[in-house]
Amino acid sequence: MNRPGRSTATAIVVLTVSGVLAGCGGGASDAETLTVYSAQHESLVRTMLEGFTEETGIELEFRDANDAELANQIVQEGEASPADVFLTENSPSIDVLDDEGLLAPLEQATLDQVGERYRPESGNWTGFAARSTVLVYNPAVLPEAELPASILDLADPEWAGRIGIAAGGADFQAIVAALLALRGEEGTRTWLAGLERNADIYQSNSAVMKAADEGEIDAGVMYHYYWYRDQAEGGLVGDDAELHFFRNQDPGAFLSVSGAGVLASSDQPEQAQQLVAYLTGPEAQQRLAESSALEYAVGTGVASAEALPPLEELEAPDVDPGSLDQRRVTELMQEVGLL
Repeated sequence: MNRPGRSTATAIVVLTVSGVLAGCGGGASDAETLTVYSAQHESLVRTMLEGFTEETGIELEFRDANDAELANQIVQEGEASPADVFLTENSPSIDVLDDEGLLAPLEQATLDQVGERYRPESGNWTGFAARSTVLVYNPAVLPEAELPASILDLADPEWAGRIGIAAGGADFQAIVAALLALRGEEGTRTWLAGLERNADIYQSNSAVMKAADEGEIDAGVMYHYYWYRDQAEGGLVGDDAELHFFRNQDPGAFLSVSGAGVLASSDQPEQAQQLVAYLTGPEAQQRLAESSALEYAVGTGVASAEALPPLEELEAPDVDPGSLDQRRVTELMQEVGLL
């Protein structure tokens, strides 16, 4: 997602997620340290990894930036990358590393902690959180009876000037990548061309939600958690807005996963595997479910926050998260003028 005010330079933060620098099982000078390149929300990652250092004695050094920036940096660094673990907000960027052969296979016990649909067939990375695509709208402007049946309908002429998207964000581009996997290149190009004619472009998902709430647009494409987090805070941005879940295996019901992988070049592979195992394990997944992030937990047997519709009710399309082609998405969006 867009992060206003974030510099393009990578932020480097060294901490133990338990919050105690001297750690456990010996002094900090004796502790091992993993370098984590992380594009997920900083507060969520720190919350989920709370207790990791205390349990393992392994300290964590975070380098925080956006998905594409960190993925490109790792590709450029190659085998010399200092990264041990890569965490993404959306999966296309970690697919880039998988395609480049830069990820190590994850241990089967770690993979088994996550439902099959939330990890790629390659087994070289896994999801650790998920978010659903939704349509945000104001019922006073767009009555429920007039909602589109499919996200594909938004390319039709009748939606001209009525739709908002954050075209430059990783969230929207992941949705496009899912459409590419489901409908192919021509179908995706046609849809994008329709949006180029119909949609207003916003800098962030929150801006899309605000525009829909205020009737500036009839509806906008985003992920579910922006609205749920806003509602938990009293509807500061979207007090009149509602969400429409497309369901019915529609591309608009796509579930995007945040990915976690171990770099093949890591000089601490065992410790890096421990981190991903912890992140997908029941303790970290339960922290996610109980957090204010309101993203979906994907750990087997862990229920997500009660405020959210259960994952099994979303009727998401079956998309291998390892099949999302970020590079082709960028090319297609540039071809039609959305980037």
